[in-house]
Amino acid sequence: MKSISVVAAVAAVLLSPVAQAADGKAVYEATCVACHASGVANAPKLGDKAAWAPRVATGKDALVKSVLTGKGAMPPKAGNANLKDDDIKAAVDYMLASVK
Repeated sequence: MKSISVVAAVAAVLLSPVAQAADGKAVYEATCVACHASGVANAPKLGDKAAWAPRVATGKDALVKSVLTGKGAMPPKAGNANLKDDDIKAAVDYMLASVK
């Protein structure tokens, strides 16, 4: 019986949100895709190197700040108030990787 409770405790830690790293692709697909797949309101499309070039030049920190605070038609946290900073950073990393 004791081993079952130890296994349950370990499983709870491993499955908790804190124990899991942010998944940039999952965040992109759940939130960012709404605008960045089609270019709604001039959002740079995923993988469009020319559209992303001026944004890449500002650096990752500036891009993350833009998502956190909002920019143009994009509301703060891309309209998803439940996103954590690490989620946003992971999504930015995912989008930047598409234009390297």
